[in-house]
Amino acid sequence: MPQASTAPRTRWTNWAGNQSAHPAKVVTPGTAEELAKEITRAADQGQGVKAVGSGHSFTAIASAEGGVLVRPYAMTAVRAIDREAGTVTVEAGLPLARLNRVLAAAGLSLTNMGDIEAQTVAGATSTGTHGTGRDSGSLAAQIRALEIVLADGSVRHCSPTEDPRLFHGARLGLGALGVITAVTLAVEPAFLLTAHEQPMRFDEVLDRLDDLTAVNEHFEFYWFPHTDRCSTKRNNRSQGPAAPLPRFKSWLEDDFLSNTVWEGACRVGRRFPRSVPTIASLASRAWSDRSYTDTAHKVFTSPRKVRFTEMEYAVPREELAGVLRELKAMIERSDWRISFPVEVRFAPADDLWLSTASGRDTAYIAVHLYRGTAERGYFTEVEKLMTAHRGRPHWGKLHTRDAGYLAEVYPHFADFTALRDEVDPRRVFGNDYLRRVLGA
Repeated sequence: MPQASTAPRTRWTNWAGNQSAHPAKVVTPGTAEELAKEITRAADQGQGVKAVGSGHSFTAIASAEGGVLVRPYAMTAVRAIDREAGTVTVEAGLPLARLNRVLAAAGLSLTNMGDIEAQTVAGATSTGTHGTGRDSGSLAAQIRALEIVLADGSVRHCSPTEDPRLFHGARLGLGALGVITAVTLAVEPAFLLTAHEQPMRFDEVLDRLDDLTAVNEHFEFYWFPHTDRCSTKRNNRSQGPAAPLPRFKSWLEDDFLSNTVWEGACRVGRRFPRSVPTIASLASRAWSDRSYTDTAHKVFTSPRKVRFTEMEYAVPREELAGVLRELKAMIERSDWRISFPVEVRFAPADDLWLSTASGRDTAYIAVHLYRGTAERGYFTEVEKLMTAHRGRPHWGKLHTRDAGYLAEVYPHFADFTALRDEVDPRRVFGNDYLRRVLGA
């Protein structure tokens, strides 16, 4: 049976610490049927229901204030690996880190993923988590089937051939259609990636963007504000042999320097803002030229221990260079002191209704602030710039857009809200965030 806590002081807080909620009840169901009972009970009592994974969203998308909070800790099984079909079916609460290790042990891999693996499978796919790729899109784009519990307590299975309309909406459904209990993802034989990391000048990166994104399977870069320096990363498949970073070098550069030392530098910058340009200059020069070859998920992901808040917008790929030059000029004429680099990634157009890459080749621009740093208009002005270029905000990262704006930039927005009206007319899965972005 589900375990529940009804203590009135129960408090949920996200990873960044910028969102919190006080649910009336917390449940940890072990099966879809147990979850269905909790949902129907909550609906009968007029309570909302929200599922939350690792809390890596910066928005309040998973907030269950005054309602029922579903923790998926007991739903982490690997249900099936189908080598012939090239799929794996896992339960919604399985963390990506564990999924990666299960697949590696079976000689399999996801085609693409983001740069952290702390999220749960359903949390990552439902918010549009993505990496960077010339030909391969977000995690949600790799979904082949779903199991989801709807507001009436029914357990539904959907795929391109079984209840396809629900499938189109639920692959990236923001938790607005129901609670996902299992996901079938496309997988392929395990492969190696060679990563080549290289510092480059800002103008050189933008002048060579077409070539860099065309010849590399996965290209991304970081620009350090207050400098003209970028760190670029190109990941391409390799026939091997594997040549991973030596263990000490990996710990020193990717953990100690990128987390422990960086945390200290961010604290100094927060306390003494005038030091930030100097810190940025030093940090941009610390990223050296290096190459290594390793298992795909070890190249895609890195440890991220420094806590921050983030805004990310998806803009049309062809407008990226102009947007970044505007962003650079805006920072240079301001009195902001931005310690975190600006992250830029890419994705091909896809057919998911609420994907930030829906119907158009896309570039992602992410801006960050170290935890506790005053915003001072940085995110506000960045958002104005992005929306002037038809930008679409990442669903799990900070933004102020509402349904009126989003309906204009998503061609299938009305299809999604119509589906929501059918499967959750009483808004059992609603909360303040979804009321803002999807409408009441």
